[in-house]
Amino acid sequence: MGLTELTAHPERLPFYLLVLMLAFAFHEFAHAYSADRFGDPTPRSMGRVTLNPRVHLDLLGTILILLVGFGWAKPVLINPNHFRRPRLMNLIVSVAGPLANLVLAALGMLGLYILQATGAFDSMSHGVLVAVSLFFTLHIMLNLVLFLFNLLPIPPLDGYRILESFLPLSLRIKLAGVTQWFVFVFLLFVFVPSLSSVTIGRLFALRWPIMAGIDQGLSVLFGFSFNWDLLVIPS
Repeated sequence: MGLTELTAHPERLPFYLLVLMLAFAFHEFAHAYSADRFGDPTPRSMGRVTLNPRVHLDLLGTILILLVGFGWAKPVLINPNHFRRPRLMNLIVSVAGPLANLVLAALGMLGLYILQATGAFDSMSHGVLVAVSLFFTLHIMLNLVLFLFNLLPIPPLDGYRILESFLPLSLRIKLAGVTQWFVFVFLLFVFVPSLSSVTIGRLFALRWPIMAGIDQGLSVLFGFSFNWDLLVIPS
């Protein structure tokens, strides 16, 4: 995904936007809902306990993910002091966002299995088949990318909050004083090709074994292997 892709295939923009809205909305909703359930009133007071994408989307973050392949939604503000067990519950809230994207990717693959099992693909016209193939391809890939990307232990990503949950208080206080510098590290990893290829590039490559694992589980459940040629996006 990126500017070159959208320039070559502008007709795919609506599919990208639809998948992004779903992925970002479910990610942020998962954070807000879990924090709300654990007793923090902050997300609900800010109207974030909703699946409405308009509440969660950040304009700049959405534009960047379309142009350069990474971006963000509006972060959900939480106050762990409201949690009965702050460290454990903060960990669960942090994990909830990436986990939501993993679940969405798995549900997308489940949907493909159901479509193949019911013979729905055979009855589709070429145009509908192309649209369905494109949507599910983007849905699965983007959600797996967001799942992996948000696990990077760099603020303001969820991976850093997850890491914080395992660190002693003294170290967390020391890190809090230098977190602003992590933003520059983050930008280097994203925009310097030599660094990006050995960090984010290798991380994103993990989406293939994750997909293979989900596929293997679904093939056992359904009793057949999915025809992945259906996910090849036509030129």
